[in-house]
Amino acid sequence: MNKISPFNRMALVAASLLLILTYFLPVWEITLMAPQYPEGLSMQIWLNQLTGQVEIINGLNHYIGMKHIKVEMFPEFTYLVYVVGAFIVLGLLVAALGRLKALLAYVILLLAGGVAAMVDFWMWGYDYGHNLDPTAAIQVPGFSYQPPLIGHKKLLNFDAYSYPDSGGWVIVVAGLIFITVLVLEWRRGKKLKTSPMLKGTVASTKSFAALLMLAFVLSACQSGPQPFAIGKDGCHFCKMTLMTAQFGGEVITKKGKVFKFDDLHCMKGFLKAGDVPQSDIAQVLTTDYANKDQFVSVEAAHFVQGGALRSPMGSNTAGFATKEAADAAATQSGGKAVDWNGLQ
Repeated sequence: MNKISPFNRMALVAASLLLILTYFLPVWEITLMAPQYPEGLSMQIWLNQLTGQVEIINGLNHYIGMKHIKVEMFPEFTYLVYVVGAFIVLGLLVAALGRLKALLAYVILLLAGGVAAMVDFWMWGYDYGHNLDPTAAIQVPGFSYQPPLIGHKKLLNFDAYSYPDSGGWVIVVAGLIFITVLVLEWRRGKKLKTSPMLKGTVASTKSFAALLMLAFVLSACQSGPQPFAIGKDGCHFCKMTLMTAQFGGEVITKKGKVFKFDDLHCMKGFLKAGDVPQSDIAQVLTTDYANKDQFVSVEAAHFVQGGALRSPMGSNTAGFATKEAADAAATQSGGKAVDWNGLQ
């Protein structure tokens, strides 16, 4: 028998849908540690963007002649979202077909894609660390600065670490599920003879797996605000590293994607640009100035602008969960009350 068992087919569906999370999570992280930066400098690599303290890293690397890191230097960002989408669709197709040969072909393709991605990453690191500006202020003859492919490497006085981020581990888990199912089905092979007792077990297992799958899909569709990772996350609009949460906000799409902003001016600019259609937006939130870990809908929030308030990108506007807190802040800071629609 080459037919995959119902339970394992549900596992393949779960693994395929798990890859959706990579659209909302960073896939890889590179961190630099040094005595002058004990808290570390980090850069997160997503399917189509870079976040983190990229500009600080660029400023340091400029002195040793390394290229300026920017999104445009990664042509992969233009097609990776489609590659992952293709793997999701193909994985669901394999589960629907339920054939061992189709699963084997998928696993081979998945492993080939993983090897190709790591080779591509190594080639970028090699060029980045070896192709240096000959007129750089600091030059060490014969020394290169290629970051580690994975793991740790010493680069002058910096310790460089390169590891999968949360999205990368999602890919690893999904891949392991596909490989595990392949091994189990290969071992089962033609030896499995379905008995009446086994039929009942398979039926109950299928029902249980369906309930698990439903719970997974429902949980994946839930969306909500994400806490700011200060010093790591980047503002989606101005690309600056988030250094404070008190003046920030988030836009959350109906599919659960979260866009973070360090200033309400940036969030306004993002919404006006229309990169995400209004019909796709589920929530527009501001942080509560009095409680930076709390998010409030901009329609329900109360805003104070000006006076002693100084936000990262100049809107100088803070959101509050209650009118009482906003009035107290306005009195203390000398600012004025404004509403979301009137905020420029």
